[in-house]
Amino acid sequence: MSFPFSFFAAAFLGAGLTSLLALPLWRKWCLRANLVDDPGHRKIHDAPIPLAGGLAVLTGILLPLAAGAVLLKLGLVRVSSAGLIVHGIDRRALELAVLALGAVAITLLGALDDRHELKALPKFIGQLLIAVAVAAACKRITLFVHSELFSYAITVLWLLTLINAFNFMDNMDGLCAGVGAIGAWMFALIAAANDEYLVAITGFLMCGALAGFLPWNFPHARAFLGDAGSHLVGYLLAVMAILPHFYTRQNPHPFAVLAPLFVLAVPLLDLAQVSLFRICHRQPFWIGDTNHLSHRLVRAGLSRTTAVLVLWLAATGLGLLALFL
Repeated sequence: MSFPFSFFAAAFLGAGLTSLLALPLWRKWCLRANLVDDPGHRKIHDAPIPLAGGLAVLTGILLPLAAGAVLLKLGLVRVSSAGLIVHGIDRRALELAVLALGAVAITLLGALDDRHELKALPKFIGQLLIAVAVAAACKRITLFVHSELFSYAITVLWLLTLINAFNFMDNMDGLCAGVGAIGAWMFALIAAANDEYLVAITGFLMCGALAGFLPWNFPHARAFLGDAGSHLVGYLLAVMAILPHFYTRQNPHPFAVLAPLFVLAVPLLDLAQVSLFRICHRQPFWIGDTNHLSHRLVRAGLSRTTAVLVLWLAATGLGLLALFL
């Protein structure tokens, strides 16, 4: 079976170009709709910044995905393993539809939060409903425990954890988008190595869409991901950590199931340490502060840009370690 390098490259480049070109359009719309991040407490920008990133990234993923699926089904694109990819689309059509609807729903929930600053409970209920729907319709985590209730619970917990980890991590220009792109790339490589081409394509699409957004967000932001974007990034990476088979006949090492924890170690560690700090100081853990890993690096003497690059490097190193697992 030949490896569909050309299709993976087309997914990455198509998503990147779509996101890059869609961003100015969404940016103008956000300015008209007053969907912006205003200057204020804990913020260093002195003018409103459009919260257009999440909408552009979602566009960059869904448009090339839909176009590629249509072209493949009509037989208008000739790529290696096209038959296998089409078979995968047919076999997992319902699952793909639920995941796509979940991506749209979590982005809209984040956009509502961006616009109206939802209270913690309504936002959590929205996240929970989406996570339950995905767990009910798609593949779930098992961790070798033969219990359907455990599988549902751990899958929902995983989705909620990653969504909020990336929401917490969206605190410096380029940080959430960069770490998200690195994670998507790593999951795409793992899935491609296991011949799980649909998961790989999703990873390359996500990585490309975030790469297309990054020039607008780093090192000096002209647009932010917003809660819409950080929710979308966390949701997609949580899903991509569930879909591949890490423990396989070709790779029967039990520690292989830990690979997602290494790929996502930076946002998970950031979530854990900042939540622990807030709990120890009797602060609500959902209220933002400046005690994230990025802020600690800046207080240690690094510039904000260097701090982000250091965390990108850490995410890359830990992701490469996951590939060896």
